[in-house]
Amino acid sequence: MKKKILFGAIVLLAGPLLAADSSPKDDVIGAAQKLAATASYSWNQTVVVPEDNRFKPGPTDGKTEKGVATYVKMSFGDNTTEIVMKGDKAAVTDPDGNWQSLTNLEGDDQGPGRFLVRMVHNFSAPAAQATNLVASVTELKKDGDAYSGDLTEAGAKAQFRFGTVTNPKGSAKFWIKDGLLTKFEYKVQGKVSINGNEFDADRDTTVEIKDVGATKVVVPDAAKKVL
Repeated sequence: MKKKILFGAIVLLAGPLLAADSSPKDDVIGAAQKLAATASYSWNQTVVVPEDNRFKPGPTDGKTEKGVATYVKMSFGDNTTEIVMKGDKAAVTDPDGNWQSLTNLEGDDQGPGRFLVRMVHNFSAPAAQATNLVASVTELKKDGDAYSGDLTEAGAKAQFRFGTVTNPKGSAKFWIKDGLLTKFEYKVQGKVSINGNEFDADRDTTVEIKDVGATKVVVPDAAKKVL
């Protein structure tokens, strides 16, 4: 009996100590994992680039629901692209708004098809994206509900999906409420070279999470046929 009482006392006393050992990175990873474990959620992503940048991406809206699908709608200038992903399959709208399979798009050597295919293959939902991002932070510091830090050179470089990148650097910030990831942003700078043309590729990306557990994904009939 005395041994059981002593063991119970040790566990009670050790509890706060174990909790204190949780690092800021552990907090963010745990909050992202908690988000990933939810039945569904929606998000909005905005990207800010310098005014003189020729390529200005518009907002991206996404929804994911376990057992149903992940739906993403993104805009770039006057063009809008919709993507539906379910398991290892995906359907994407072409410039004419028609739903296409990845196989069909891969055969588009000259058009935007290959770009869209690569974009789908590189896609990560916000919960996974935040987990990968925080792993690339050198030292994460907590300030209220926010956690921030600088990215490693490799971590900053990984945020540039295309071209050859030189002098990459960046930072990341995460917000948590009630143990759940609610928002994150990352800022990167660097020069990117594509087909011999070099340009500054600075950008600030913000992702806001909403409608956790209440999001419903409705897959368009035309996309279902492709899937």
